[in-house]
Amino acid sequence: MDTEKGAFAGFAASFKAEIEPQHADLLLFACCLTSGLVDSTIYNAYNTFVSMQTGNTIFVGLGASSQNARPYGWARSLTSIGCFILGCFFFARLHSIVGARKRGSLMMSFALQASIIIITAGLIEGGAISSALGDRLSQTTPPWDQEVPIVLLSIQSAGQIVTSRALGFNEVPTVVITSLLCDLVSDPKLFLIRNQKRDRRVIAFVLTLLGAIIGGWVTKATQAIAPTLWLSAGIKVVVVVAWGLWKAK
Repeated sequence: MDTEKGAFAGFAASFKAEIEPQHADLLLFACCLTSGLVDSTIYNAYNTFVSMQTGNTIFVGLGASSQNARPYGWARSLTSIGCFILGCFFFARLHSIVGARKRGSLMMSFALQASIIIITAGLIEGGAISSALGDRLSQTTPPWDQEVPIVLLSIQSAGQIVTSRALGFNEVPTVVITSLLCDLVSDPKLFLIRNQKRDRRVIAFVLTLLGAIIGGWVTKATQAIAPTLWLSAGIKVVVVVAWGLWKAK
């Protein structure tokens, strides 16, 4: 009994411990890869981003003047923007309540993100939600069940950028490229040999692009959305395990 109590106390202490943020950017780089994977796949299927909200904002603006050629594309984009905002609110409150850099907070955040992607992949692969890969250009009215993956994946994408802020790695937002590139070339220390922030920005950009390329090829080869989502979920599960093993302060 004492052994069990000791083990539980040790687990609870580990769960409440604050992680050492040094090198935690490595796990955020994994998030950049998943952003590229998920966004390229979902845009290919539903013509909507779930991470990069700048593009969605433009799509909504074009819809206001009836110049968006995609049937009800503005509605999908508006859904993504709204759910991304809700996701940011939720994950920010989670970090605030549990502790921004607590192991438990980070593990719960990424476990939720992984679970959301798994649920989405399962719904699509099981046929509960249409993928629209084959006939997305011929539809006059899109099946509204396709709002489900947009809602779920937009919420989970928000968890990444909230984590990057919580850990203090503002130069690796994981879901934004425009500001990242601006900050990269605006850095007065851009050409110094040693510049960690510059290096992080470059790696984040390359991995996001690489994820988009991989997502595009996988979708083209399989004519399905689920494989890329399963891959992204697997990456998030690895991140959960990594947080569980990460060095405490």
